[in-house]
Amino acid sequence: MSHYIVSARKYRPSTFLSVVGQRSLTTTLKNAITGNQLAHAYLFCGPRGVGKTTCARIFAKTINCQDREADGEACNACESCISFNEQRSYNIHELDAASNNSVEDIRSLIDQVRIPPQIGKYSVYIIDEVHMLSQSAFNAFLKTLEEPPAHAVFILATTEKHKILPTILSHCQIYDFNRISISDTVEHLQAIAQKESVEAEIDALNVIAQKADGGMRDALSIFDQIVSFSGNKITYKDVIENLNVLDYEYYFKLTDALLENKVVDAMLIFNEIISKGFEAQHFITGLSSHFRDLLMCKDMATVVLLEVSESTKKRYLVQAEKCPQEFLYKAIELSNECDLNYRLSRNKRLLVELTLIRLSQLTDSKKKALNETENNSIKPVFEQPKQSENTQPTPTVPIIPTEPAVKKEVTVSVPEVSAPTKTNLQKPPKSISISINSNVVNKPAEQENKPQMVQEPQMQYVAFTQDALSQTWTSFVKSLDKDIHIIKMIEKIIPTKQQGNSFLLRVANSMQQDAVLEMKGEILAFLRSALQNSAIDFTVSVDETSIQKPTTNQDRFNEMLNKNEDFRRLANDLSLEI
Repeated sequence: MSHYIVSARKYRPSTFLSVVGQRSLTTTLKNAITGNQLAHAYLFCGPRGVGKTTCARIFAKTINCQDREADGEACNACESCISFNEQRSYNIHELDAASNNSVEDIRSLIDQVRIPPQIGKYSVYIIDEVHMLSQSAFNAFLKTLEEPPAHAVFILATTEKHKILPTILSHCQIYDFNRISISDTVEHLQAIAQKESVEAEIDALNVIAQKADGGMRDALSIFDQIVSFSGNKITYKDVIENLNVLDYEYYFKLTDALLENKVVDAMLIFNEIISKGFEAQHFITGLSSHFRDLLMCKDMATVVLLEVSESTKKRYLVQAEKCPQEFLYKAIELSNECDLNYRLSRNKRLLVELTLIRLSQLTDSKKKALNETENNSIKPVFEQPKQSENTQPTPTVPIIPTEPAVKKEVTVSVPEVSAPTKTNLQKPPKSISISINSNVVNKPAEQENKPQMVQEPQMQYVAFTQDALSQTWTSFVKSLDKDIHIIKMIEKIIPTKQQGNSFLLRVANSMQQDAVLEMKGEILAFLRSALQNSAIDFTVSVDETSIQKPTTNQDRFNEMLNKNEDFRRLANDLSLEI
């Protein structure tokens, strides 16, 4: 029985050329080796499974290669390369900082650094997960990292660069590894499937690459898992079943139902998804991504942003033509709102169902608005009402015509406005004659659209006294609905009547003055209405002596010293003070 090796180890890159998705970094490292511009410390950082430790090993093997190739790659034929490939090289030392993070471990590493290499030029020390070192271990390692021996090269690898001390970062050349793109992952999986004699569908490999989230090690582990499940033929159906991934078909069917306002079909599709064991939040996040991909297909310049296979991309393009752009904008907003509120909701299923109902009404409301617009455009123009023969026109304010027009004399009864005396009350209303433009009489519809004059309120000038002013001011304070501090401040102010219709308000400081002036409109409205005087006005003056300042503890202490001789003697003997 042969020993099984997982694909992540079996197909681990051994040269810079075989590293996937990190072309710029590998080129920089090869150029540094070729130009003999090696630093004494490197920091490789990035997400998991993107090739940090692999590149560190390739770099360590290449700088010790005795017969490098012209492109900067290791020959894999010299004694140094062979010992490295057989994992018996004494020039390369790997340390796992997760389990060797104490000061004693770093001290043993420092002692080992002093020993020169037996074969090759450099002793390379690869410290993986370096962010796991303790604070004291970092401090103990700092001096050696700052001034190492000429033969020592340190390569630090981490997934969390922000946890490393800035002093450590300043002594390293930092290389940030990127997530591997879906296209590069699919291409690499195709090559491995061909070597393993496995027939794999492109859509299936695309789902594996999306599930790996930019990590090649995760993609290869999922690939081995699917091969164990389905054998030498990997299909899209097997992948989504084994990885518990929601099929694209559900999102396409659901979008068609939403565009046709079929709420019942949308509910049944959602119920089928729930019955298969998928979580509702997983469904709603996938629906948001589906709407986003449809929006990207509305413009050919953004189609390249879709990370799906070519066959799936064609389906997106077809469905995107059916979706109005406004619908996609609102659909993304609603689904994202549902995703944000999902954890706070107690009835999570109802929340998703309400979102589906709102989504299904987006195009329906647009159709209704369109139908109403069409109906309004078809309706005839509203005819002006015909004036009956017996109906007399309503008298209006005389309007001076711009052009000469024929005038009619219309007699109407209008009561005279006069003082309410007994004589006037007994007199019948006089009949007066006013001139009305005949054009206005014949066109009442036009007259209704013209602005009419509004009668201004009658001004009042009733005199008031100091007592009436004080009582009205008290009523105003009681009617205030403001902060308690403002009410207390207004209560302490006493208005003083001045000559004519004005009065004075004395306040303690400029802050109170600003507060009163901000309320000036409210104060005048109340007082003018209560005192029946439209000309009332007031001024505000700052008088710090008008309001008594609060007594402090020092004031009380000094008062007791002045009043009581025994207390003053006691305070002097005991050196009492506030």
